[in-house]
Amino acid sequence: MKSLPVAVQVYSVREDAEKDFKGTMFKLKEMGYDAVELAGSYRHTPGEIKKMLDDAGLTALSAHVPFEAFAADLTKTVSDYKEVGCEYIAIPYMAEGMRPQNCDFNKTIDEIKRIAYACADKGITLLYHNHDFEFEKMDDGTYVLDYIYQNVPADLLKVQPDTCWILVSGVDPSAYIRKYTGRCPIVHLKDFKGEKTKKMYDLIGQENKKTDDSDIFQFTAVGYGKQDMPAVLQASLDAGAKWVVVEQDMSLTQPMIEAVRDSRNYLKSLGW
Repeated sequence: MKSLPVAVQVYSVREDAEKDFKGTMFKLKEMGYDAVELAGSYRHTPGEIKKMLDDAGLTALSAHVPFEAFAADLTKTVSDYKEVGCEYIAIPYMAEGMRPQNCDFNKTIDEIKRIAYACADKGITLLYHNHDFEFEKMDDGTYVLDYIYQNVPADLLKVQPDTCWILVSGVDPSAYIRKYTGRCPIVHLKDFKGEKTKKMYDLIGQENKKTDDSDIFQFTAVGYGKQDMPAVLQASLDAGAKWVVVEQDMSLTQPMIEAVRDSRNYLKSLGW
């Protein structure tokens, strides 16, 4: 199978990055990652981040940037990531108050467009990164996620499918990736075991804390869960993706840095 370059979401190693950002970047490079997707600055300036990534030999592929950061200062936020060298910025999460059942969803769409235009002005492509709740349906039966992509032009907003949350929602990740052939430059590789549970979001960002449902739903290293990862990788190629990004929201069985290493080694075993 032909392969694509592999990046890693820095959120996956957030504790290590918080303690030693530069050293952690060198470790990621040694594992075989080609680039990183940022999730915060860890108290460093854009120039400092760029230099540390350059020193480690990593590309600043993209960054996950929440709505709140854009609302605080749209121009500066986009300019900062342009200085770092990011080709893409992704909206990582939609708070409950911005979802169709809780607001005039067209206002959310307008905000996405506003951000997208600001990114385009700096030569950056905006992405939207899904969870499972975007696979709830609008009144007309359309998935919320599809509604977003139907109402923001493709030249302004591209697709960043998160394969874990797609499968959690009951949709085939490979089929969904192919659905957006030509509009899907980056695919998030994320694996899990167990089934959907109301408490599964409690596992995101909680450091080594088990919930009552932790034995039902757990994030795993890529290739160690229930994803048909070879099929996902082939779909990424078929859809014209340029990159795949490993993301590990949480690990209850091993340090996050080890899970990220296991994910990269698994992909290497497939020739990626």
